[in-house]
Amino acid sequence: MKIGIFLPTPGTVPDLATLLGQFLRVEGEGFASAWTPNITAFDALSLLAMVGRETRRIELGTFVVPTYTRHPVVMAQQALTTQAAAAGRLTLGIGVSHRVTIETLLGMDFSHPLRHMREYLAVLEPALAQRPVAFAGEEFRPNGYQLRVPGATPPPILIAALGPQMLRLAGRRAAGTAIWMGGPRYLTEYVLPILGPAALEVGRPAPRIVASVPVCVTDYPADIIPRANQDFARYGQLPSYRAILDKEGAPNPSDVALIGPEDVVRQGLDAYAAAGATDFAAAIYSPPGTNPERTWAVLKAYAGGG
Repeated sequence: MKIGIFLPTPGTVPDLATLLGQFLRVEGEGFASAWTPNITAFDALSLLAMVGRETRRIELGTFVVPTYTRHPVVMAQQALTTQAAAAGRLTLGIGVSHRVTIETLLGMDFSHPLRHMREYLAVLEPALAQRPVAFAGEEFRPNGYQLRVPGATPPPILIAALGPQMLRLAGRRAAGTAIWMGGPRYLTEYVLPILGPAALEVGRPAPRIVASVPVCVTDYPADIIPRANQDFARYGQLPSYRAILDKEGAPNPSDVALIGPEDVVRQGLDAYAAAGATDFAAAIYSPPGTNPERTWAVLKAYAGGG
């Protein structure tokens, strides 16, 4: 299992210079990848284009860019630009987001997320390949639009897939899935039985499973766990995350987070590897009273960089 770092650190909104420095640290300390979300701070693809010009080795992934807010051709154009800047090291993680975000906060229709993603991929895939895009669907109807981005190859696509139908789609149409807050039991019992067979059915390679949860090395987990439940409370309330926590048998978000001394965190990483995660994107969690350097050190050692 490859180890990457999820940036920025949950609960922080660093300025751009600080954040770029953190990406450089990820590369300098030997991690395989760096992943960034696209929520309400920096645009993920714009950020990774800048990072791509400053780094040379690490994989750069979006975790994830919402699809509803960008036409698939626009997504392809941004991704190809980032891919050119990063010399082919981009992995494009996309997802439909959540009803509360798309409908309540943004005022858009969220009535058919699975159909939306199917149609989105039907447009995104040829657009990324810089072929003329012609498709007649319910939501998208491009007619011959073609991108030309010199020096850019199509990046692999990961789909944030939590339910069975979206997981099946990810297996059949993408390079794999990116899953936030999914524990080892959920991966073993619910993701692997759907994702792998779906890819096999259409002759695709074994799909990637990029898992990410908060990680905090501390000698006082009993003090940190209540704070983690407070800081990550929304993930116990959003229906899609609530469903995967229930499948895990996890009442609270802290039950899938890796919080404890060094040996506990290492055992947690082993559990994810045994559950079939091909990649682990560690979201280093450091509330007041903790030392993030301890977490960095454990992850670096586990990744083989020290």
